[in-house]
Amino acid sequence: MARHEVTNQVPELVDYDAADQPSVLEALHRAGADHALDAVHRVGRLAGSAEAIGWGDAAEANRPALKTHDRFGNRVDEVVYDASYHTLMTHAVELGLGGTPWTNPTSNPHLVRAATLSVWGQVDAGHGCPISMTYGAVPALRANAELSAQYEPLLTSTVYDPGLRNPLSKNGIIAGMSMTEKQGGSDVRANTTNAKPMTDGTYRITGHKWFTSAPMSDVFLVLAQAPGGLSCFFVPRVLPDGTRNQFALQRLKDKLGNHSNASSEVEYDNTVGWLVGDEGRGVPTIVEMVNMTRLDCTIGSATGMRVGVTQAAHHAAHRSAFGATLFDQPLMRNVLADLAVEAEAATTVALWLADITDKAVSGDPQADALRRISLAISKYYVCKRAPMHAAEALECLGGNGYVEESRMPRLYREAPLMSIWEGSGNVAALDALRAMAKQPHTLTAFFDEVKLAKGADVHLDSAVSELETQFTDFDTIQYRARRVVGKMAQVLQGSLLVRHGHPAVADAFTVSRLGVDHGDVFGTLPHGVDTAAIIERATPKIGTR
Repeated sequence: MARHEVTNQVPELVDYDAADQPSVLEALHRAGADHALDAVHRVGRLAGSAEAIGWGDAAEANRPALKTHDRFGNRVDEVVYDASYHTLMTHAVELGLGGTPWTNPTSNPHLVRAATLSVWGQVDAGHGCPISMTYGAVPALRANAELSAQYEPLLTSTVYDPGLRNPLSKNGIIAGMSMTEKQGGSDVRANTTNAKPMTDGTYRITGHKWFTSAPMSDVFLVLAQAPGGLSCFFVPRVLPDGTRNQFALQRLKDKLGNHSNASSEVEYDNTVGWLVGDEGRGVPTIVEMVNMTRLDCTIGSATGMRVGVTQAAHHAAHRSAFGATLFDQPLMRNVLADLAVEAEAATTVALWLADITDKAVSGDPQADALRRISLAISKYYVCKRAPMHAAEALECLGGNGYVEESRMPRLYREAPLMSIWEGSGNVAALDALRAMAKQPHTLTAFFDEVKLAKGADVHLDSAVSELETQFTDFDTIQYRARRVVGKMAQVLQGSLLVRHGHPAVADAFTVSRLGVDHGDVFGTLPHGVDTAAIIERATPKIGTR
């Protein structure tokens, strides 16, 4: 065949500092966490390297495989992962992205972890699932002081030690959760899995779980019905005497995305477990874990948005059409700027949530109330915005974005998961209403926070005033929950950007999200927005390694 010259194709975006993101770096500086900047940049240079990007590609392409029996017919119930998955897990654990912040003596441990996770998570989303569950397991397990004393040092370790062995004999362990059943889904109180108390203080758990991700984790928090009601249990894959606990993997789920992470159905049959918290208090106990994984959902969605903007801006800077680069064409600049505004708003609120988590964990009741409601509304809204953001970012690459080699289809498949995991959109919105009803001071804390920007932006002031009127009629608020909770999330993002963000980003956000001049798709920012300044912040700097 005749040889041809390839022109007007975009160079691969590799070997750059993936932490060179102003919204991430500014959040650390704002919280007094400059001590972490060098470490975050080191992670960014690794995450942006061709080698690490290759690990993510391999883990995505070579999906986990279920091995139910060995060659002699013995039941083993193991999942075999590609070597790249273990490489990713090793780095994530060594970076302290698991349970480490709970015992980390340095300042801002949860914020620093969130920023690092947001940078490292650009490589692969799937292995973030067990990392997130390990992070969330620590506060939940503290409801059983004896178990916590034994296992917390392993959950907070920076050593990744895979393989099914007695967890107490390992240098570090990974945790998972096992809640969902096929008849109930998010309604975990409809669970039928049974837990029978034994004379030795353990329980025997019998039942089927419809969705249990990362089934090769060492320990799990499991919901089951005890005599006193729905309760939380600690279930290891391998018992302290070295024998395998009953934990039958029925099948792996064939999922839309998140391919590097195995999700399974599990059958419990007289499986040994230990009670965590009191009988009948299973939901409040495991919510300690869920709250932290919901934070990671918000971080994950913001991370995906930044990846989408980065890829779209890089493509537009190097691709020409109709006599000019895409980057220099006004309509494309509008689209890129709008995507960048959304990503910055999502990142700002996600890292702010991590910052107030540090304050709440330190015993600040105001921060705890603010985190309670803000986490619910942000989990709802940020995660809900991610799929449409991914679709628009993919479209910026045209046909090239629709092929797997661009990695944009992978981003598109990942985007809906964060809105589903740990409670779908309706569950998250209703959780926000539940917080207002049971803890009215959370709503007061919310308005106190957003009003810190009062007088700084006319669109924000108007939106706050309008939002306050939504709480005069609680009889219909459940019907209006999505509208109300979504507007709360927008107002929170707007307030944070006005107070702490880049002026061009803040102005673009308030006029387009809170003002009257907005469109129904990305790329409809009104004339006068400083798109150049916004896009400059989102454009990757190649050669910054």
